Amino acid sequence: MDHASVFRKNGVFVPFVVLGDPSYEESLAIVKTLIDAGADALELGFAFSDPMADGVAIQASHVRALQAGACMWANFDLLQKIHAYNPKIPIGLLLYANLIHSYGLDSFYKDCAACGVASVLVADVPLAESAPFVASANSHNIALIFIAAPHTSPRDLEQIAKLSQAYVYVLARSGVTGAGENLGTDAKGVIATLKGVKNVPCMLGFGISKPAHATQALEMGANGVICGSAVVKIIAEHLDNPTRAHAALREFVQGFKALC
Repeated sequence: MDHASVFRKNGVFVPFVVLGDPSYEESLAIVKTLIDAGADALELGFAFSDPMADGVAIQASHVRALQAGACMWANFDLLQKIHAYNPKIPIGLLLYANLIHSYGLDSFYKDCAACGVASVLVADVPLAESAPFVASANSHNIALIFIAAPHTSPRDLEQIAKLSQAYVYVLARSGVTGAGENLGTDAKGVIATLKGVKNVPCMLGFGISKPAHATQALEMGANGVICGSAVVKIIAEHLDNPTRAHAALREFVQGFKALC
């Protein structure tokens, strides 16, 4: 299936959650709710002890997942269940390189493919060090996702555009993840540069917290948005009431899709 075609549309909404937060059973239920509410694709995190690219909300999500026993084999088991629930929705992973190295580079991408994973973003691997990851991902038909930030050089943006398969993760701002009020326009030039090299889909992330941000992202030339901190905050606010959590998540996704 050509999962990349999903990102060539306009108005794509992708929620992010950490697998195993607050438990694996509830994590599966949360992902099902996100899918049923209209998410176009998924970005799923593997819990890590030092998520340096993440802000307070997602760091707390990593901690909750680790406290619940998050580990690689359980992550892959959950991915199989998610793929079985909806084989058509693109599943993307976002994780840190240490997890992949400790698991084994080729074994990791092989197991990703077996679980229906379409793409992987390794948060702490820069473009200059990405060759082994690109080779292994390509050998298992997994798209490697690259990050483009406001400070990324034009030369690197050109290389990112050429290497990208599914989409480019464009940062709305530099720094760490976190929901914000003002999106800014720093990403507009980045998106224009990328699309000037190759008509690659661009997904805007970092600071996406309300539907109006999706509208702004589309106006800047992005194909859609990736929303993490605002989603995991909803989970955190309703840890004692899953029913309310699911209702709030459903409303949140539908609010974005109404404007996308």
